[in-house]
Amino acid sequence: MGLKIYNTFTRNKEDFKPITEGNIGMYVCGPTVYGPPHVGHARSYIVFDTWYRYFLYKGFKVKYVQNITDVGHLVGDADEGEDKIQKKAITEQLDPVAVAYKYETMYFDCMHELNVLKPTISCRATGHIIEIIEAVKELVEKGYAYVTKEGNVYYDVRKFKEYGKLSGRTLDDNISGERIEVADDKQNPEDFALWKKADRTHLMKWPSPWGEGYPGWHIECSVMSRKYLGDTFDIHGGGMDNVFPHHECEIAQSEAITGKPFVNYFVHNNLITVNGQKMGKSLGNTVDLNDLFEKYGPMFVRLYIVKNHYRSVLDFSEDQLEETKKTYEKFQNLVEITEPYIVEANSVRHTLNITESYDDIDAMKNRFLEAMDDDLNTAVGIAVLLELAKEANKAKEQDTNKLAYIRKVFDELAGDILGLQFEVKNDSSPNANMEKLEKSIIDIRNEFKKNKQYEIADFIRDTLKENGINMIDTKEGAKLEF
Repeated sequence: MGLKIYNTFTRNKEDFKPITEGNIGMYVCGPTVYGPPHVGHARSYIVFDTWYRYFLYKGFKVKYVQNITDVGHLVGDADEGEDKIQKKAITEQLDPVAVAYKYETMYFDCMHELNVLKPTISCRATGHIIEIIEAVKELVEKGYAYVTKEGNVYYDVRKFKEYGKLSGRTLDDNISGERIEVADDKQNPEDFALWKKADRTHLMKWPSPWGEGYPGWHIECSVMSRKYLGDTFDIHGGGMDNVFPHHECEIAQSEAITGKPFVNYFVHNNLITVNGQKMGKSLGNTVDLNDLFEKYGPMFVRLYIVKNHYRSVLDFSEDQLEETKKTYEKFQNLVEITEPYIVEANSVRHTLNITESYDDIDAMKNRFLEAMDDDLNTAVGIAVLLELAKEANKAKEQDTNKLAYIRKVFDELAGDILGLQFEVKNDSSPNANMEKLEKSIIDIRNEFKKNKQYEIADFIRDTLKENGINMIDTKEGAKLEF
């Protein structure tokens, strides 16, 4: 089975075929940096980090672009269209740039803790004002946008006949595509802002052909995705709440400018709810990531996210956390059982030499990869890894080669693809270290004996004896006497 991706455009799983063979262009809507990152951010960026990792694992070259919205994202109707970052700047008595930098830094710090890989390109909206103005001018010139006497520029939704093709909404739904209250100078209530006139008190503004102002939220992503990925690219990702209006408006803007399809595959992760209610800063029910890190640890949070399929609603609850704890402990146990078979050379950790593979472990690995090929089904993938953990317990102290092989496969699937990391509980006392060394020497000699390499096994025994250490074979196994 080839790789299948659920495409929001078609509401179906489709075979994935990149525009350029072996290469993928992927754009994911990044955070609006006006507050601490919460578990909702964690879900979206862990999901697309896992996509990114899996594409790399399958041998694709990936250009992964993620934006930082540091201007233009407006609050809900009740706040009359105030910029979220400006509002925060007034509250915290800081410059808007300082607010954006503060929370952008906090975001990247949390992503690092979650083992989220950095995108190929991370781009700020404020760094692309010139390109945004040029795009707005082009939309006006082509008749898809109009300038009002107040100095605002709006996209005329009725001029784009396919508006609504992603979300399924129609103009009859009479829902404004702009996240502010319906302005008096709009021709139609569903039209959305490309450029807003700034008044004297507005802190974030730039000169433009229409006077000093600032960009709308939607135009930013159209401009940045086109600049770095071209007129048409493979994958556009984001949360389900981005489908409308954000991604719908991006399509209208981009395709009006280029006359070409905007994106081939739209991919959306579902929401996190709290007691059945959507999580959001505006609702005051967000769960701060740093609080979760302090209570559970970053890898616990990552596991909490990936053990559920990305398109399912994830309700934040104690029951879910308790189930995650049990899964985490089983994986931690696997790591501790197999840690003696890990060596470190030149700062690279890898398993000891493995003399054979195992059909049952390879079958588990194949089922894991089949699940990932089926629209990144990490829920099934985690179930397979739990089977791997059971097998490690069975092989404990019986088949050291199999334990080493299990660890190799686990590191590949859980580590490289799912991005999970586990700390090994280490007793660094001299006695504990000596016991580990003794066990490793005995295990290595036993492995040579098992494979009938008796000369090497005898060489290890004789070398130890020359140094005053006797290796004695007993019914219970070999022992070292000093």
